Amino acid sequence: MKEKQRSLRIQNMHIPSHIVMITWVLIVLFPLWVLVINSFKSRLTIYTNPFWIPKTWNFNNYKEVFSDGNFLVYFNNSLIVVIISLIISLFIAALASYALASWKGKYSRLLFLFFIAGMMLPIKIASIRLLEIVRFLGLLNTIWSLIPIYVAMGIPIGVFILTEFIRQIPAELTEAAIIDGSGRMNIFFTITLPLIRPALSTVAIYNLIPFWNDLWFPLIFINKEESKTLLLGVTRLFGQYQTDWSKVLAVLTLSAIPVLVLYLLMSKQFIKSVTAGAVKG
Repeated sequence: MKEKQRSLRIQNMHIPSHIVMITWVLIVLFPLWVLVINSFKSRLTIYTNPFWIPKTWNFNNYKEVFSDGNFLVYFNNSLIVVIISLIISLFIAALASYALASWKGKYSRLLFLFFIAGMMLPIKIASIRLLEIVRFLGLLNTIWSLIPIYVAMGIPIGVFILTEFIRQIPAELTEAAIIDGSGRMNIFFTITLPLIRPALSTVAIYNLIPFWNDLWFPLIFINKEESKTLLLGVTRLFGQYQTDWSKVLAVLTLSAIPVLVLYLLMSKQFIKSVTAGAVKG
């Protein structure tokens, strides 16, 4: 009897937290709901009832988006830029974090704070100088002009997260590898990288969203149609006097798919990194 009462008390204690979680889920899903259902409506029916399922599903928005050859070009450009930027930023951040975690000198902390300063200073304040550098390098109006910018944006958060993870790796593992004759780079690739995969997934997800959703730098650096990214291409649908919001929402729905796919693929690793250190056995 006492055990039943205890279990009931425990269940009652979880009710408020469940209510908060359900409320938060509804708040988060509401914009996605509005985005998706309105992408299947015509331009005029959006204004009649924008929050409910359409009476007739209109798939012409997606057909017209795919029939426009530029959409696939924009999508391909964004995909190339984001994937290359993520790979480079993750690799550089992992190497820098490995060096900072292994370096026990008095200047290591100062150098670590130097990297963290990149999280505090918005890179957009240097847009004019960056534009001059991109023009000097001959990268203007190309998708390659965005990759160095995104790499610079992604390294600080990567160093901040990965350094702490690498410091939690038991020193006995690296010492045993050194005794076996392994070099620093061999230890990095065979021991450190496999152990920090959850942290790498976290950094990838954190960086993916600002990389994919960035409109500022493509708007400044790119004018050619064949080099535009997806969100920059969406601006073509905004007219001076009227906007076809159904097509805009269809493009935005399609643009959200890569982010959701990457999160689903890395969700287990992401959860591991978030809960790392929460329970010690």
